[in-house]
Amino acid sequence: MAANAQPHLADLHAQAAEAGVAGYRKLTRAELMEALGLEPEKVELEPGEVEVEGTVLEPAPDAPFEEDSAGPRERDEPTVELGGVLEVTRQRFGFLRLGGLVPGDDDVYISAAQVRRCELRPGDHVVGPAREPRRGERHRALVHVDQVNGEAPEAEEGRPLFDDLSPALPEKRVELDAPGADVLLRAVDLFAPLALGQRVLIRAAARSGRTTLLRALARAASAGPAATAVVLLIDERPEEAPAWREALPEAELAIATADLAPVEQVRIAELATERARRLAESGTDVILVCDSLSRLAHAAGGIDEVKRLFGTGRNLAGGGSVTVIATTLADGSDDGAADRAVLTTESSLITLDPELAAAGVYPAIIATQCRVSNEDELRDADELEAVRQLRSLLSDLDPPEAARLLRERIEGSASNADLLKDLR
Repeated sequence: MAANAQPHLADLHAQAAEAGVAGYRKLTRAELMEALGLEPEKVELEPGEVEVEGTVLEPAPDAPFEEDSAGPRERDEPTVELGGVLEVTRQRFGFLRLGGLVPGDDDVYISAAQVRRCELRPGDHVVGPAREPRRGERHRALVHVDQVNGEAPEAEEGRPLFDDLSPALPEKRVELDAPGADVLLRAVDLFAPLALGQRVLIRAAARSGRTTLLRALARAASAGPAATAVVLLIDERPEEAPAWREALPEAELAIATADLAPVEQVRIAELATERARRLAESGTDVILVCDSLSRLAHAAGGIDEVKRLFGTGRNLAGGGSVTVIATTLADGSDDGAADRAVLTTESSLITLDPELAAAGVYPAIIATQCRVSNEDELRDADELEAVRQLRSLLSDLDPPEAARLLRERIEGSASNADLLKDLR
């Protein structure tokens, strides 16, 4: 589509504010220009496009309207204020996902013109009035954009791009040794302490306790007031959603159930990644949970999306972080491709043993196969030395015996600090 240069929406808002135009944020571009006495620019439409009240609508095979269904918008057409996470299609129009990060019948269509003019990005949280579907349309449509990520659209101009932000070493350690913490969580704190901005890889298999560990880690990491959890489940049973919602009631869920086509599962994974990036751009600490990278690699037919999702984990200089906590499955349908793709890029590795879990031996963790980068920055010298002694002690034992001894030490101490103090 070709078009002559038009004033940016933010410029029109500034002019309207200065001119004292009442309710200018609720006006369309054409209405703003009319109120300001400006001559509207002519837009050259390509075949198949239609213009409604100065807005170009690009029909596409999966667009929510038919080309001949758009008519003039009635000024008294009822609207309702809605907000959702934006998914942008390849045709550049989008949908506001209202039910978490997965498509739903109540999603709201947003035109490519609005996406372009407000400089929206996938994963943005967008708020604005939506009208009901007209004849031939399947979805409600956003009339205009009021807020983007809690700010007015013009305030979002010049915001940083995630990939342009400088990464920094994880430094803010997450407390896993809180009073009442279970044995597995305390074991992880001993051998792979969690810090915001890490890429945490959990190597596991079915029935090894990975789901319990994922929920516990995500709950602990998102306990801060500014932290947000995004949970991505690939090829999962639908009944898993209520359990996750109970464990993390404030989390944004992206559950790609097993009945979805692989391409749809990948789309949901992409939106979850983009959502985490948008939150981090605004200075928020994000916990992105993925179960599992193996299933994502299988759905995507390769490892590109796996590497991008896992590589999103980082601490950002100046504020904000994405902590990725993701699993790979020893018996995954990707034949180990995801594990091989990310194994050298993790900053924390946790290895669970399904044989220990099957034998009822907990914590089903292989201490000698857990590690964390930057450990000397996350622990003081005394703690680091005591942990090394504990690892040395367990390395001389076979896995079941090591797990039993570790459990005895954990249950016999009030905290990990007390446990390690006895080793010094």
